Amino acid sequence: MSASKKQIVIIGGGITGLTAAYYLQKEVRENQLPYTVKLIEASHRLGGQMQTFKKDGYLIERGPDSFLETKEKAVRLAAEVGMQEKLVHNIPGNTFIMANDQLHTIPGGAVMGIPTEVLPFMTTRLFSIPGKLRAAADLILPRSQAVDDQSLGGFFRRRLGDEVVENLIEPLLSGIYAGDIDKMSLMTLFPHFYQVEKKYRSLIIGMKKGAPPRPKESPAERKGAFLAFETGLQSFADAITARLEPDSIKLGFRVDKVKKRQKRYEIELNGGELLTADSIVMAVPHQTVHTIFSDYEFFQEFKDVPSTSVATIALGFPKEAVQQDINGTGFLISRNSDYTITSCTWLHKKWPHTTPDGKVLLRCFVGRSGGEAIVDLSDDQIVTNVLSDLSNTITINQDPELALVSRWSHAMPQYTVGHQKRLARVTKGLQETLPGIFIAGSSYNGVGLPACIQQGEEAVNNVLDYLQESLKCD
Repeated sequence: MSASKKQIVIIGGGITGLTAAYYLQKEVRENQLPYTVKLIEASHRLGGQMQTFKKDGYLIERGPDSFLETKEKAVRLAAEVGMQEKLVHNIPGNTFIMANDQLHTIPGGAVMGIPTEVLPFMTTRLFSIPGKLRAAADLILPRSQAVDDQSLGGFFRRRLGDEVVENLIEPLLSGIYAGDIDKMSLMTLFPHFYQVEKKYRSLIIGMKKGAPPRPKESPAERKGAFLAFETGLQSFADAITARLEPDSIKLGFRVDKVKKRQKRYEIELNGGELLTADSIVMAVPHQTVHTIFSDYEFFQEFKDVPSTSVATIALGFPKEAVQQDINGTGFLISRNSDYTITSCTWLHKKWPHTTPDGKVLLRCFVGRSGGEAIVDLSDDQIVTNVLSDLSNTITINQDPELALVSRWSHAMPQYTVGHQKRLARVTKGLQETLPGIFIAGSSYNGVGLPACIQQGEEAVNNVLDYLQESLKCD
């Protein structure tokens, strides 16, 4: 490295770190900036949870499988690395809720579980008559008192009652965050609902006013709202990696400590190797950040932040093995139900590119806050439990010809009440004590691929602004 060049180090090679590395190297190259960029990943591959399994014509995502088309930064990055032509839409279909051992269609017009149309809500059997009347009380209840933060569960229970929360809102949110709705932060995850109540008083009235018009196209003309890659998400990670400078990547090196050395930082890798950096992007989970910076008191904020362990189970069958099917693409499980799985997707219907002709591919999830023990069972035990749950909804008369269990230990960070204030305190500590170090990733400002890509881009801007200012001071 030239003595005149400043070095940027990105720690973590998941989608956040890959995004930061790609855009930083692009900025350096196009603007001839006097910086070098290095990416360090503890494992022997890049992409983090983006892992695709392929066998006998099956294509199975071990981690995330898609993202919303409206998330433009993800689509933009796909285009940047030549993957836009590989994007495919999901096939839209009904999603059901399993409650009281019955499958119920999600009521039409429900927005994150909040009813915006009267008839579908009043005629559904998902809720009892007392449950419907309690939800209707939202129309007359006063606004909540102003607070800094509150739990999602507490907020929605006050507005709509326990039954709507347990049978609809909780399954929808748990499918995204695998968390405890009564501990998750409203102001971090869904501040919009707080603003709707503040403006309209009633959530039902406010969401109805803000709901987009129903599409008029026929079911055959409808296009799914989600995008995936027909070659798998791992191919997306590979495409980003292929555009990075090969000598800028260090795989199989764990960062043990980061120490401040005057205006620079010393990065200690396992094995004793030392690197220096002028700016660092910490694109790793909060637990890892806490361990690396254990000497700094303000990182104690992350010590007790929980993360949930989950697992995905993909099951492939010959088509004739599944005797009873549903008219939809999957279902979610009410927390009150006695089931191991939290959701199941009919991948052969939702994502036809994942499944060979004449086959059925199901993908189930297990693990949620307070129900993580299942993840530690053996593969055979997990598959047995999942098949037992599925037997309550469909008839399967053969063993799966393919069964793939993918565990993700402590992979789902929980944005509990007070998350924003904790994050603000850590950010302030970094600015005052460790300037030039930035945190980004699913532990901080949003889970899911698009949110992590956005944080990777924001980290790029933060690094460039910081180094530009430091160059002026040199």
